[in-house]
Amino acid sequence: MVEYKLVISEREKSLARTVGDPQAAGFLGKRIGEAIGGELIGAGGYTFRITGGTDKSGFPLRPDLPGARQTRLFVGDGFGFGAPRAGMRKRRTFRGNTISEDTVQINLIVEQKGPKPLAELFAAQ
Repeated sequence: MVEYKLVISEREKSLARTVGDPQAAGFLGKRIGEAIGGELIGAGGYTFRITGGTDKSGFPLRPDLPGARQTRLFVGDGFGFGAPRAGMRKRRTFRGNTISEDTVQINLIVEQKGPKPLAELFAAQ
């Protein structure tokens, strides 16, 4: 059984929601940057964009790494590593941009608002 924690960001506030099967099955195979309909998670009229996530070991999903595999990259200051000194680089572990069974958290942003506020939709469930 696949279960994801969704963190939905709507400008100044964020909401967290856990989804299991069959809703979670709709996320399998999606990539960072793809848009999904709100009907998938019970928020009709909304459109969300996947912006990132985390796998079961806590490693972030990286948008420029294809697939769902885990790999180690040599990175400088930027995504996944904040260099304390200028020019410093380190090897860090990342997961690819595709959502799989190993993904635990999915980050979403609201692209198109629906008729009801999200807090009201998720409070009822």
